[in-house]
Amino acid sequence: MKQLAQEMVARAESDPDAVAVIDELGSHTIGSIVDAARTLADRIAGIDEAPPTALIQADNTWHTLATAVAVGLRGGLVAVFSPHATQAEFELALEDITPDIVVADPTSLSHWSIDSARFPDSEQAFDTLLLRSAPGGFGDIARWQGGTAIAMTSGSTGRPKCVVQSEEAIRYACQSTIETVGLQPGEAIGAFVPLSSVAAFCFGMYLPAYLGGSLVAIGKWSPAGAVDAMAKNGVAWTMLVPTMALQLSVTEGSEGRLSTVRALTVGGGPMNESALEKAETTLGTTFLRVFGMSECLGHTTPALEDPPAIRLGRDGRPFPGTIVRAVDSDGIPVPTGEVGDAQVKGPSMFVGYARGGVPVPPMLTQDGFLPTGDLVEVGDDGTIQVIGRKKQMIIRGGRNIDVNEMESAIAGLPGVVQVCVVPVPDELLGERAAALVVTDCEDLTLTRVTEQLAAADFPKFKWPEYVFTVDDLPQNRVGKLSRPDAVSIASALATKIDPNSPQGR
Repeated sequence: MKQLAQEMVARAESDPDAVAVIDELGSHTIGSIVDAARTLADRIAGIDEAPPTALIQADNTWHTLATAVAVGLRGGLVAVFSPHATQAEFELALEDITPDIVVADPTSLSHWSIDSARFPDSEQAFDTLLLRSAPGGFGDIARWQGGTAIAMTSGSTGRPKCVVQSEEAIRYACQSTIETVGLQPGEAIGAFVPLSSVAAFCFGMYLPAYLGGSLVAIGKWSPAGAVDAMAKNGVAWTMLVPTMALQLSVTEGSEGRLSTVRALTVGGGPMNESALEKAETTLGTTFLRVFGMSECLGHTTPALEDPPAIRLGRDGRPFPGTIVRAVDSDGIPVPTGEVGDAQVKGPSMFVGYARGGVPVPPMLTQDGFLPTGDLVEVGDDGTIQVIGRKKQMIIRGGRNIDVNEMESAIAGLPGVVQVCVVPVPDELLGERAAALVVTDCEDLTLTRVTEQLAAADFPKFKWPEYVFTVDDLPQNRVGKLSRPDAVSIASALATKIDPNSPQGR
C-alpha cells in the first residue's frame, strides 16, 4: 500500500476537494480521507516507528480506504477482515497473521471478543475506529517477503486461507482491467462486494484509488440500492459475483438503468450464458464473464467487443503476461479444445498463504505454474472455459458422479437461470444428488428435468434425484455460492418431501 498511499497524498495536495468515496455515510473528499490517514499514521508511529502488520476492519466505507492508506504511509502490511467474521475466524486470523495492531470499531472488536491481554493498549484511531496494539514493539515487516495485503478466503478447504499479495501484483491486475474496460482517470467505480475479500480489495478499493476516481459503495447488499447508486453516481465499471449480477436484472424498475455503465465484470461462481445475456439486455450494459482466483488476481477477461458467445459463454483470455494452460494427469499440456487440469502463471501470483506470521510459498510445478484445482478447456482463439472443480464429486452407491457435469446439463435446460448440485445423505446409497434451481418460469419438477435430460441423452445414472426450486442460491459473505449452505438446505428439504412428491424420487 506504500505506493498507493504516496499517490493519494500527492493528489490530495493538488486537488483536496475531489470526491474519493461515496458510501452510506455520505460523500468524502480525498483531502479528508488523507487527513484521517495521516492522523492514524501518526498514532501508529507513536507506538513504534517500525512498519506495522495491521489487521483492519474492512467494511464498504471510506474507513477502509483511510485505514489502508495510513498503514501504507507507515510502510506496513494491511490484512483486511470482515466485521461479520466469527470469533473463531478472528482467532485463526491472529494465529496466521500475528498482527501488531488491530483497527476496528468497538462493535466489531466486541463481536470478535478481542483479547485485552494480547492487545492491551487502546486509543482512538479516527472517527469511530479504535487502534488496539500488542506490547513489545512491531515485528519485522520483512517477514512478509514483499507482501503488502492479506485477505481471508474460504477456498475449497475447511480452514480459511489468508492469501498474501504484493502491491506489484495488485497494480498489475488493476492496470490490466483498466486497459480491458477502457477506464479513464477520475471515473467512478462500484464497490459492492465486501472489501474483506481479496478480489474486492483489489478491484473495489485499490483500483478506484489507483485510477484517481470515486469509490461508490452501499452498506448492506441491496440489488435496488446498487442499481440506484450506479445510475446516480455515473459508475463506469464494477465487479460482481453471478448471483448479485442476476439479482440486479430482476429488480423492479431496473430496465435500462445501467446503460451508462461501460461494463460489469462477473466471476466467482457458476454462470449460464442465456441468463447472463438476458440480464445484460435488461440492464442495458455489457457483461464480461471472467475467471480468477485470490491466489492469482483477475487473470482472465474477454474484450468489450467480443460477441456474446465469447463474453458470456466462455471465461475470457489471460491478461497480458499471464498463461493459463490445461494439462493431463502427468502435467503435460493437452491439445486445444480438450479439458485438462488448470494451471496458471503470471505477474499477479500471490506470495503465499500466511501461517504463523509468515507466508508459506505455494506449491508450484517445476516450470513455475500453480495448479488451481479447476478443470479448464483452452480454445484455439486463446479463450478459456472453466468446466468446474476437480474434486466436486457425489459418491452414490460407490459410483462417482461429477457435480460439474450434472450442473452443466441442468443449466442448459429451458427456464434454468442458476443451478447448484449437492449431495444429500442417504442410508442405503451413502449420497444422492439434489439440484437447487433458480428459474425464470414456473417451478421445475424432477420429472420435467429428467425427461429433458433423457431427451438430451444425458446418462441416467447422472440424473438428480431431487429438484428444489429456490428464489436464490445461498451466498457467503462475499456473495459467492456457499456450497455448505446449499448442502444444508437440500438435506433439510429432502427430509420433508412426500415420497410421491414431484420434487424427488
